[in-house]
Amino acid sequence: MKNKLKIGLVCSRGGHLLQLFVLKKWWSKYEHFWITGKGGDCDYLLKGEKIYFGFFPEHRNLLNALKNLILGLRVLSEERPDLLVSTGAGIAPPIFLIGKILGCKLVFLDSYTFIKYPSLSAKLVSLIADKVLVQHQAAVNFFAKAEYWGSVL
Repeated sequence: MKNKLKIGLVCSRGGHLLQLFVLKKWWSKYEHFWITGKGGDCDYLLKGEKIYFGFFPEHRNLLNALKNLILGLRVLSEERPDLLVSTGAGIAPPIFLIGKILGCKLVFLDSYTFIKYPSLSAKLVSLIADKVLVQHQAAVNFFAKAEYWGSVL
C-alpha cells in the first residue's frame, strides 16, 4: 500500500534522470508520476512507470518552455501532486511555476556537476522552491534556501 503523499518527478533525460532515478528507494514508496523526455534511457529506467513526456529540447528554448508550461497545467491539474521533485534541467522551471500556482511543495536537487556555479534551472526555481538541495558542500552558498544533504551518486 502506497503512502498518501503523491509525488511528481520532473527531469530531463540523461544525468538528470539518473540522479532522480537513484532515489527510487524513497519515491517508490509513494504514488508518483514522471514528467520527462522520450528516449532509450527513459524506456529502460522507467519501464512500467506513469510518464508524461515534455517538449524538448527545453534548454533556453522559449517555445518549448511555453509548451511545457501548458503541459504542466494539464498534468498537474489532473494528477494533483502534493510534492514536485526535480533534478533539472530546463523542464523544471515551467512545471515548478505551475506547481507553485497550484499549491504543490517544490524541492529542487541541483545537479551533481554544479560545484563552481549554480545551474540556470536552479537559479530560476530557487526563487519559488520550498527547498533547494545541493550535492556539494561548496554549493550551499549559491542559494538562500540551499541545504547540503550529500550526493545521490
